[in-house]
Amino acid sequence: MKAKFSLLILLFTNSFLFAQWKPAGDKIKTKWAETIDSKNVLPEYPRPIMERIDWINLNGLWDYAIVSAGKPQPADFQGKILVPFAVESSLSGVQKELGKTKELWYRRKFEIPANWSGKNILLHFGAVDWKADVFVNDIKVGSHTGGYTAFDFDITPFLTTGLQEVVVKVWDPTDDGYQARGKQIKNPHGIWYTPVSGIWQTVWLEPVNEQYIANVKSTSDVDNNKLLIHVNAQNANSTSIIEAIVKEGNKVIAVVKFAAGQKTEISIPNAKLWSPESPFLYDLEIKLFNKGKLIDNVKSYAAMRKVSYKRDQQGIVRLQLNNKDYFHFGPLDQGWWPDGLYTAPTDEALLYDIKKTKELGYNMIRKHVKVESARWYTHCDKVGILVWQDMPNGNGTQSPKWQMRQFFNGEELVRSVESEADYRKEWKEIIDNLYSYPSIVTWVPFNEAWGQFKTVEISEWTKRYDPSRLVNPASGGNHYRTGDMLDIHHYPGPSLTVYENDSERATVLGEYGGIGLPLKDHLWQADKNWGYVQFKNAKEVTDEYVKYGEELLRLIKMGYSAAVYTQTTDVEGEVNGLITYDRKVVKVEENRMKEINQKITNSLNKK
Repeated sequence: MKAKFSLLILLFTNSFLFAQWKPAGDKIKTKWAETIDSKNVLPEYPRPIMERIDWINLNGLWDYAIVSAGKPQPADFQGKILVPFAVESSLSGVQKELGKTKELWYRRKFEIPANWSGKNILLHFGAVDWKADVFVNDIKVGSHTGGYTAFDFDITPFLTTGLQEVVVKVWDPTDDGYQARGKQIKNPHGIWYTPVSGIWQTVWLEPVNEQYIANVKSTSDVDNNKLLIHVNAQNANSTSIIEAIVKEGNKVIAVVKFAAGQKTEISIPNAKLWSPESPFLYDLEIKLFNKGKLIDNVKSYAAMRKVSYKRDQQGIVRLQLNNKDYFHFGPLDQGWWPDGLYTAPTDEALLYDIKKTKELGYNMIRKHVKVESARWYTHCDKVGILVWQDMPNGNGTQSPKWQMRQFFNGEELVRSVESEADYRKEWKEIIDNLYSYPSIVTWVPFNEAWGQFKTVEISEWTKRYDPSRLVNPASGGNHYRTGDMLDIHHYPGPSLTVYENDSERATVLGEYGGIGLPLKDHLWQADKNWGYVQFKNAKEVTDEYVKYGEELLRLIKMGYSAAVYTQTTDVEGEVNGLITYDRKVVKVEENRMKEINQKITNSLNKK
């Protein structure tokens, strides 16, 4: 009887806690915010490019407290926060600022399933902005800095019997620090947005053996019909063997075995090439054996695709996909949400922007000064859309001088030792995290002189570190003769203002457009809404968009090989999106937009 009574108390307490949560504030929200179940938040497997069967999602209601920086863990927490939404967001249920003088503490309990006995337990964080200290059962298990990369800890030595406790302490100075932060600023206005602090991607547990597959890295070699696989196995030894199985649907087309930690080449005869028009993915199964015994098994995927550039018959350097001239064209995608800020409220919402971009006739997305969750890139792989991936900016908003209409002739920004080390660390981690997603075709280390430093060195390092992709060294300048592209920004309409006749680089229009349309009942704020130009209805916006598109077609003949339109959605005070910030209204005439977009994306197709 006593046990039943205790169970009823526990159920009542849990029901009360879940009932406590509701979105905070009165800002606009997406339709998906209404469907959130605080007991089942973002339940999808968070890393589909390397998937195991067993895992536990730790998203949901955690205890939280905001205290002065440097203070010990609080004895009493202040309430509940819905993980993985940033503390400043509506969907967190908190919507409070943090800042450099405070720290955010999280706490929750969890249990280890009985059938995980004898396994090593990994505690994963998709992303935490910015510095995270992690404690399990009152023991610090590790720290991580960087707001855009996944990390994990083996917490096995710190587990006890029964209920476990995880505590996370976060410090995030936003624009008072040198770290990468993208468009976050403590005083949001114009093109700068609300800060994002704390856990903002899924937290989860995963059981593994002492030896396990830590990373699968795939690189396609289209010219030689080969797929290069590199598997990193944690705690592997001389008897550890990897078996890689490549499938085309249900058909096995290759099985290879090799020593753990080594690279291997897999022949893919008559390879099906990946492109936005045909986003074919090969299924991979990676197995780890030790002394003939299966130790670990993960599912993955890979694609055969090649990105390059080549001078055409008119002498213009053209970007190529799978050895054919291919015009990259898509919107600037900030990846912000009115209710979740950095975090989409649901996986359906995360997919919506990508699918709508494809439906509007684009073949590319420039992911602007933000890195997304792993599932976003898998969606791009499956839907079929090219991705230009920016490095989020930091260290102030701009170098001492921005020369966007000429090659740079000034003194570059000199970062502090700490700032430079932080940039290099996180840029490498971002590339490592995202390396195997075939949709990513271009790395963009800098945008518009924001924190831009040692441009030639950073560009050349990026190309050496990942020679399989293009490097756009500084979108919008400052311009140096390095990398694979010269990237010009021009608002509102397109214009070709800088060109290299003798260059072996492609010339691209990294930003243009910004046609604004504020729509009542879909605005983040009542006034100070901003766009490069503003119109009154969808027809006027589309008329202007088509006019820019016709001019872009003319400029493609003169030398442009890619273009990026600003932007996918409205964001806070910016009203120049194709879609409202709440994703409830598409602000253009879709059929007319798709028609001009397809003319642009097909502009280099050989007849």
